[in-house]
Amino acid sequence: MPELPEVETVRRRLGPVMEGARFERVILRRKGLRRPFARNFAGRLTSQTVCALERRGKYLLAGLSSGETLVMHLGMSGSFRIDLDTSQTPRGDDDVRHDHVVFRMSSGAVVTYNDPRRFGVMDLVARGKLAQHPAVGALGPEPLEPAFDGAALARACAGRRISLKVALLDQRVVAGLGNIYASEALHLAGLSPRRRASTIATPAGLPKPDAHRLAEAIKQVLREAIARASGRRYRSSRFRVYDRNGERCRTRRCKGTIRRFSQAGRSTFYCPDCQH
Repeated sequence: MPELPEVETVRRRLGPVMEGARFERVILRRKGLRRPFARNFAGRLTSQTVCALERRGKYLLAGLSSGETLVMHLGMSGSFRIDLDTSQTPRGDDDVRHDHVVFRMSSGAVVTYNDPRRFGVMDLVARGKLAQHPAVGALGPEPLEPAFDGAALARACAGRRISLKVALLDQRVVAGLGNIYASEALHLAGLSPRRRASTIATPAGLPKPDAHRLAEAIKQVLREAIARASGRRYRSSRFRVYDRNGERCRTRRCKGTIRRFSQAGRSTFYCPDCQH
């Protein structure tokens, strides 16, 4: 599933063709994705201008001139294609049959949402109601914002008996972090994914040095990923530990071997020699 760096990359690609542009036509090729589209979804978008395209966690938020917000999530397999030359023929049946939503923008671009597994989400949220949205409203701090630091992370983990890795996957703890970059950050910070989350905080919820180190590691791995993200596929050569089971640890002077185990139904990769 795309995580914060991949979604941020998509936002940066869509921004130039959507921000400041109107929806001239909205084509829906099915009744919904993971959930049905909102009532009169296409009609409520048509003729509206995208005032700003932002990201919140793993969600894209398009603020509209109507005051509503178009909320979009890529799910497991969603992606956007931008066509500037609309005279070109479609790429082929395999692509077209998964093209579920088409936005014709006044910028001249055709933005097509493709999703083979249809786990994505598109929703319209009324003016002033975004904080009450069941998913977006519950998101924790943005990890790349100044407000996210060791103290914020410690407060969120204080008293929690679950493992540190599972805590990081909770979007209420930190928004946008997923399985890949949680493993990467824990390795960079030298912290075991098996550790209890509460161990990075004092009983009063104050940060221990590990909390500061982990918060900085989260920021670093996300910034590095954004800088190199293609948004198309994950390659294990990019990562410190993710998808590198059985390979040598890349930490300087460490002679450990990367191992894999399952946590909360997901694969965790770590080095038992340098993560404690």
